[in-house]
Order: sequence, then C-alpha cells, then structure tokens
Amino acid sequence: MSEILPASEQLPPVGSITEVHGPVVVIDCEKLPPLHQALYASIRDERYLFEVHQHLDKRHVRAITLHRTAGLRRDMPVYDSGAPLHVPVTAECLGRLLNIFGEPLDGGEPLPAGDFRNIHSRPPPLRDAVAVSNILETGIKVIDLLCPFVKGGKTGLFGGAGVGKTVLIMEFMHAIATLYQGLSVFAGVGERIREGHELWHEIQRAGVMPQTLMVFGQMDESPGVRFRVGLSALTYAEYLRDTLQKEVLFVVDNIFRFVQAGSEISSLLGRMPATVGYQPTLNTEVAEIQERILSTREGAITSVQAVYVPADDMTDPAVGTILSHLDTTVILSRAQAGKGIYPAVDPLQSSSKLMDRHTLGDRHYSIAEGVREHLARYHELEDIITMLGIEELSPEDRRIVIRARKLQRYLTQPFSVTASHTGIKGVSVPLQHTLKDCEAFLQGRYDDLPEDRCYMRGSIMAASQ
Repeated sequence: MSEILPASEQLPPVGSITEVHGPVVVIDCEKLPPLHQALYASIRDERYLFEVHQHLDKRHVRAITLHRTAGLRRDMPVYDSGAPLHVPVTAECLGRLLNIFGEPLDGGEPLPAGDFRNIHSRPPPLRDAVAVSNILETGIKVIDLLCPFVKGGKTGLFGGAGVGKTVLIMEFMHAIATLYQGLSVFAGVGERIREGHELWHEIQRAGVMPQTLMVFGQMDESPGVRFRVGLSALTYAEYLRDTLQKEVLFVVDNIFRFVQAGSEISSLLGRMPATVGYQPTLNTEVAEIQERILSTREGAITSVQAVYVPADDMTDPAVGTILSHLDTTVILSRAQAGKGIYPAVDPLQSSSKLMDRHTLGDRHYSIAEGVREHLARYHELEDIITMLGIEELSPEDRRIVIRARKLQRYLTQPFSVTASHTGIKGVSVPLQHTLKDCEAFLQGRYDDLPEDRCYMRGSIMAASQ
C-alpha cells in the first residue's frame, strides 16, 4: 500500500469542503470516494485527514476529521489519499510510543516507511483460526485460581473509577514479558495526557518497554481518533503476531471510551439514538474490533480490556454488549478496595468460560469451588457477625469464617509495577503453589496461622520451605 502523497506531488483535488460542523465535514466530490477512504486537505504544509463515513447524495459525503478543525473553511480543496487509513508496520515499532497514524509521540525518529497495513483489514478466514482452550498463567493468584485467562481469548476488567484497572493491566504486561518473553501492544483510548505520561514512565521503570508498543488517542483529540485508535493498535498486534510468531498481549484501556467516541460520531452524523441514548450501531462497532482478536497458526493474540462501568451498573447496554464477546470476566469491586484487598477482584462475581472440570482438571476445579464456597458463606454471615459477633455462630460456621478471612487475605498480592510506590517487592506465584496453599487452607492446616501472615504475601508453602 502506498503512502499518502506529499503536498508537492499531490494529484488534482477530488472535491472541496462545503460545511464544517465541529469534527464533521461535508465534502462536495466530483466522484464519490468509498466509505472509510482517507481524504485530506493541506494548510501551510500541514495535513488534515478525514475519514468518509456517509454518502449523502451523488456528490456529497460526510466525513469525520482525524485532526483539529481550526483553519478549515468552505471551498478548501480536498485530495484523495488513494487508500483507507493505514499505518507503517515494522518490527522496530517495539519500545515506541505512537499516535493513531503511527507517528512518534516519544520524540524519537519516525518509523521506516516501508510496509503499510490498512486499519480496516478483515479478520483471517475461519479455516486459519485456531481454537482456544488453554490457560494463560499470569502469576496473579486470584486470577489464575478463580477466573483464569484463556490463551488467545478475550478478558474484560470491569470496574468504576479508581478500583485498580490500569495497575492490573500493567502487571499483566509485566507477566507476559517476564513469564513468556512475549510482546504487548497497549491501546490508550481516550486516555488523559497525565495518565498516559505516567503509564509510559511506569512501564519503563518496570523494564518491559522494549517488549511493548503503546498507541495513544488522547482525551482531547477528535472523536474520530478515539474511535479508530483501537483498530490502529490492533493492526500492529496482528502484524507482530503474523511476523514474529510470539505471544502478543493486546491491551485496551479503556474500551468504554471507544463506545463513547462511537456515540459522539453517531450523533454528529445525524443518527437517531437507540437504547439509553447509545448509537444504533453499537453491536456492529464493538464486533468490528472484537472479531479481529483471534489466534492463528502463526501466533496468538490475547486481549485484556479495561471496561469502565457507568455508575457501577453492570446492566448498562454498552457493558452488556462488550460482555457478550468475552471469555473471562474480572469484576473489580469498590467494597474489596475499601477493605484494602488488592487486587480488588470480586471472587464471587468474576468468572471464566474455562471454569469446568474438563479444562481445569478435577483438582483445580475442586479447590476453586471450595474457595468460592467458603467466601460465599462468609459473605452471607457478615451481617450476623457485625451485629452479634463471631461467637454467636455455630462451630462449623466459625471455622468456615476464620478460613475464609485468611483466604481473602491470601488472595492479595504485591505487584512488581507498584513496588516503587509501596516499597514491597512484587511477587509472581505459579498456579501449582496457589493450589497447594489453598488446599492447605481448606483442609485446616493453616488454622493456627495469624491473618496478618497471609496478607500481601506470595506462596506461603514456598516461603515456609
């Protein structure tokens, strides 16, 4: 695919701007360009890109700007780039911080303009896709035990503001780099500049930036950028999967902002809103990005997506639509965070499609169910304990509560990416160590262990050996 022509070599204009409504531009064209085609205008050698979204009649198209609109005016000539939006792809993209166009945001040299890929490419045919049925160990106890990741699958981290979604994502990226020597592609969709800057430096401090590519579409940019930056980052993930044949972790933070950008664009294009004010094309837009996240014979893309939950309402239509595409659901709870339980994963609401005896094996499944039963019984008895005290419980219930409290604290864990803030060295716990420890808790072998010895530790069995 050829690169967009420089201003000095451009072809005759294909039309001109007739209207500008915020980020929406109406262009009068001599010949209608196809949908998703990238058009552009030039102002003092600066290029303004537009993406075609609607054909209004035989001559007019409605396009969304991918830059700011200051300086655009009526009758300004518009040129055809000759292709949809595409990005330069190369193995040298690793360790870089890029924008939606593949241009550097880190002050480094531009990527070599050799090969380009269309961000709207189709997913591989079904005959080339590979089924996923294996666990991807992360070294995070509560995840590996109760809601294991699917290798080559899609995981959602659901939670309101401030419950630790981004920190958990950074730890996953650290785990992929250290445990699997894999690669991570981070899509910052609608990130605040401060958040993006902090995240970039945190990943550098954690030592995994050489295995990471970060693509940002920031909060102050056009809704067209926030809407397409996920596809741009996914294009890089597909390239790394197909060419380097490595485990690729594709991280989206936050996919809810992708839905919000689509809602803004839908309103600007004049579509009638549907359920709870969301765009009528919500299902199609989410499916367009989710259906491209899959494994082939060349390699696997495992996706982790942070999902902001508006007002902590899991019945929100956007949350429900995203949920329908996921293999693993990790619910982050404000109540857990309030108790100092980090990661603040709700062990009773989080789930994975791998949670069955056939996939996990009898031992893992039985231990996970035993842990859930203890935590569920403790949750039922919490109000009674608050009002009457633990002494009023039966001996059996008292034993369950004491073990559940220790399990709850055992499932906390210090992270490598937060070590510089907490002063506690991060730990990664193999699944087999987690299973042995939890089995010992359930069998009562740690009944004499103080609760504080369980909090923010790695493997108890490994430490005692």
